Amino acid sequence: MGGNVHEYTVSEISGALKRTVEDQFGYVRVRAELSGVKRAASGHVYFSLKDDKSVIDGIMWRGSAAKLSFVPEDGLEVLCSGKLTTYPARSKYQMVVDRMEPAGAGALMALLEERKKALAAEGLFDPASKKPIPYLPQVIGVVTSPTGAVIRDILHRLQDRFPRRVLVWPVIVQGQGAAEQISAAIEGFNALAEGGDTPRPDLIIVARGGGSVEDLWSFNEENVVRAAAASAIPLISAVGHETDTTLIDYASDLRAPTPTGAAEMAVPVHADLVYSIADLGRRLEGLKVAVIRDRHDRLTGLARGLPSPKDLLGLAVQRFDELSERLPRGLQHAAQQKAVGLSRLIGGLRASTLMQALTFQRKRLQTAQDRLVPSYQRRVADMASRLENAGRMLESLSFERVLDRGFVLVEGPDGKPVSQAGDLSEGDTVRARFKDGTVGMQVLGDKASSGSRATERPKLPKKKAKPKTSDDRQGSLL
Repeated sequence: MGGNVHEYTVSEISGALKRTVEDQFGYVRVRAELSGVKRAASGHVYFSLKDDKSVIDGIMWRGSAAKLSFVPEDGLEVLCSGKLTTYPARSKYQMVVDRMEPAGAGALMALLEERKKALAAEGLFDPASKKPIPYLPQVIGVVTSPTGAVIRDILHRLQDRFPRRVLVWPVIVQGQGAAEQISAAIEGFNALAEGGDTPRPDLIIVARGGGSVEDLWSFNEENVVRAAAASAIPLISAVGHETDTTLIDYASDLRAPTPTGAAEMAVPVHADLVYSIADLGRRLEGLKVAVIRDRHDRLTGLARGLPSPKDLLGLAVQRFDELSERLPRGLQHAAQQKAVGLSRLIGGLRASTLMQALTFQRKRLQTAQDRLVPSYQRRVADMASRLENAGRMLESLSFERVLDRGFVLVEGPDGKPVSQAGDLSEGDTVRARFKDGTVGMQVLGDKASSGSRATERPKLPKKKAKPKTSDDRQGSLL
């Protein structure tokens, strides 16, 4: 009976099973949890799909894996589309996945929130580590796709506001390998040396247009977030639209709602800057004038409180005069006392002793005279110099200098200067002192006639009397 049973080889059985499985499950869609995810050097991705009871091995070939918009991770719930097949070498069946996507936005959001908490716990999002954005960067580095509308929007906005030099590091911003290129671009800009052939940017902008959560997932990858947080160059993230938020926004130094907004944050408006500088210049000039005026007023006020030069020098002049008068009398008195003393000594000495004493006293007197005369001359010269300085100061402050400029000093009948017209009465005789002489005058009320001059000068014809002013208390002088 055993001879009637068909004999199969192992390969035949394996092939038959393979065809049966593939025919029965030509295309399936499986919802499962990823486990044991591994990426081979060839680019293929190996993993297991499991639920609470069973496990199916899965494989995703390199071409399909390159199209993934996210990185498969253990524990992530996914929807896999593909076909079931067998692997005869291991006597097991597996699923060849052509398409994989997270099982709904909720799964991605849960993964995003879990990653956000882990990175925040490491301090990558600490506000204290944020670097200030330079006010006017000379060179701006942009990490984005070179073919999209994003780079054109940034360049156009910079040109409108304040043209700057821009270096573009081209990357793909979606799909397999995008996260690696973005992180490498950020690190590459930071690796540029100061003063090298390629200038090191003062500011980096990482930009991308809007899209779904899956489209923007590259900017949620851990390597991109770490590169942004570690950047020594200030970094602005401008990913998606204003409502889109990725993890790079938390790690960057400043988040822009759009790529155009990033360009506006990077540079000021040139016209506004010129206006601000001009306005500050006008304010500075006005402040300078106000400060000078204030200092002038304060100096004038202080000058009014100073005593007059006459008061300052009066005591010194008086003391000098007193000492000058006392000095000759003092010298005479001292000489007389010395002579009396000498006479007493001469009377009590013998002739020989008298000659010696006289010689000795003469030498002492000569020595005293030699010391006294230079001292007296120095003292007189010093007092003369001080008197000369005081005289020059008095001369500079004398009212006669005022007469040199055309003013007249009027002295009343008592010889005192007249400062008010009300101090004079009709018929009073006054003396008008000019620069070159004094003229006697008589007050005639609203008419005036000049008297004889102190110096011989020809008489001038009389001038016509001026009409009376409304104030008849003051007369006029010729």
